[in-house]
Amino acid sequence: MKPAFTSLAFGTCAAVVSTLLFVGCATRHDVRVDSVSKPVAKEITSYRLKTNLPPEEADSLRIQEATQLIKTALSGKGLYEAPNPDHADVVVDVDFGIQSPHVRMEVSSVPVYAKKGGGVRYEEVTVRDPNGATSTRTVPVYDPPKSEMIGYRDVVVPVSIYEKYLRISAHENKPDVEGKPATEIWSVNVTSEDESRDLRKYLPLLASASVDYIGKETKTEQVIKVSESDAGVGFVKKGL
Repeated sequence: MKPAFTSLAFGTCAAVVSTLLFVGCATRHDVRVDSVSKPVAKEITSYRLKTNLPPEEADSLRIQEATQLIKTALSGKGLYEAPNPDHADVVVDVDFGIQSPHVRMEVSSVPVYAKKGGGVRYEEVTVRDPNGATSTRTVPVYDPPKSEMIGYRDVVVPVSIYEKYLRISAHENKPDVEGKPATEIWSVNVTSEDESRDLRKYLPLLASASVDYIGKETKTEQVIKVSESDAGVGFVKKGL
């Protein structure tokens, strides 16, 4: 029997139309989710959290903020942090970060400008000599050309892409036996890639996307849309 989890419903961004004014949803990001799950004999409700990060970072404010997001996400499935770690049903391992960038060639439209107009024209001007006599003279006037946009053209440009990832997995709260780790019960791997290197901005998106897949089997990678304005993102940001 698979572990029993409480379902968490996420709201969606609503569009507002007023007369001729339309306000749409905030930017939506593609998030890829891949999860696996194995049947267990008992219901899982408590966990002990473990971050797979360098020891020097374990107590940093960044790590504390990230683990709070993840604890809140786990609470959305009815899971709570065990008061006594030794009595927790499972150990939840957490890893997150940014992969080394890779370059992707993208097509971008750029404006095309052309010079128009300009040249030389002649004007009659009145001049006065030292004796006060006036006369007219033809002089050249130089008009600079004007730059006008005449259209667009497509160019291929290299773009650095950064993959932000969050990996959460749970295994039995048992010591390793002869170097063999305890049995993994479920795992969720969530990623999003684009030009941004702002991991702090993306962690709430990744954490909220993981909630519905904890304890589930996707079989194939799923792509979902997530926005900063989604109720699920607000839920993990709010904290416990």
